[in-house]
Order: sequence, then C-alpha cells, then structure tokens
Amino acid sequence: MKFAIVDIETTGGNAGQNRITEIAIYIHDGTKVIDEFTSLVNPECPIPPFIENLTGISNDMVESAPRFFEIAKDIVQITDGATFVAHNVQFDYGFVQKEFKSLGYNFTRDQLCTIKLSRKLIPGFASYSLGNLCQYLELKLKTATAQLAML
Repeated sequence: MKFAIVDIETTGGNAGQNRITEIAIYIHDGTKVIDEFTSLVNPECPIPPFIENLTGISNDMVESAPRFFEIAKDIVQITDGATFVAHNVQFDYGFVQKEFKSLGYNFTRDQLCTIKLSRKLIPGFASYSLGNLCQYLELKLKTATAQLAML
C-alpha cells in the first residue's frame, strides 16, 4: 500500500475562494518515505497579511513560484495509486480537488484523515492538533510537513 502524505498552505480557509501557496507530498510505503515533492505555488492572487503572518509565506516568496497548472502533472504522477493522507483531509483534499477542477481535471484519490484516525487510536484528547499529538507521542519535529510525514 502506498500513502501520499500531503500538507498545503493557502491564502485562506475557503477552497471555493482561496488558493494554494505551498504543497508538500511525501510518498510512504508503510515503512519509509520513498519519494517526495514540495513546491511553493504562485496563487495568482495576493496573500492576505494575516495569512502571511500565520504561514510565513509572503507575496514576494511566491511571485516567481510555479502556478498550480505548472505542477499539476507532477502531483498527479506522484500521487497515482496512493491514498491521500492529511491532518484534516477534507481541507487539503478539497483545495487540491478545486485546483484540478479549475483545470478541467477530475482529481480523485482514496483518503485517510489523520485526525479521525488519531481520535480512534488515542481517545480522550480535547484537541487533536498536530502539536498536541506530537507532544503526546514525544515527536520532536521542525515543520508541519515533517510532522505529517512522521504520522
């Protein structure tokens, strides 16, 4: 079985109105990471100051980044045959699906939500944020994407 562990950053929280600014995909075979793809993405719209402060991704950083259509083929290829895994999968998958829909492509993958999975495996937390889970599991990680790759 193959898993595409995905983390995105966006210009806001609504897939219908906002765009992807960064995508990271780690392909895991159940034992180890076997491939990866990461890229900033030019959202073709301004990043609001609140989001820039939240994510650390600025308009200057994405100005010369590829637009989504320029990396879409890479995303299709690397995730082919893999289960799309994300912490709150509806958010990440929804944004990716929306970007592909705008290109006239129907992107579909099986999905696995690590929030739902962690609620079943480790019941009783008030919050299932990555930070809380990593603290409980004693994982010392540098980035949110690395956190996803470890889960």
